[in-house]
Amino acid sequence: MNIPGKDAVTRRVILYERIAFASIILLIWLDEVIDIPGRFLGAAPTPVNWRESFFESICIFILSIIIIRFTTNIINRMKYLEGMLPVCSSCKRIRDEKDNWHPIESYIRDRADVEFSHGICPECAEKLYPEFYKKNR
Repeated sequence: MNIPGKDAVTRRVILYERIAFASIILLIWLDEVIDIPGRFLGAAPTPVNWRESFFESICIFILSIIIIRFTTNIINRMKYLEGMLPVCSSCKRIRDEKDNWHPIESYIRDRADVEFSHGICPECAEKLYPEFYKKNR
């Protein structure tokens, strides 16, 4: 099932992750070039160490690739329902895109990775089994 908007959400999340990782790498290089602790916090100045910044940037870049791949896989595995569900007001079956009617349990189970367990609410128990319900009160 192709969920409308899911690709747009995936692209947006990945874009935010890329911006976050790029910001971290930029901050590492800004700190190295302008010595943020020395300039703004009164710490002892430190010399530029481009090898250390390059190593940190490579590590963060590799980590970002791994995290973005995991995020993409997780989003692709997610199933969710959105939009309007046409439900029969009598039998509570749901109509799909092909005008086929499905029991609510199977429709949702196929699209949301959930299992149903059935019970009976107190109002229905009282209505359907009044003699049993009154004994247990």
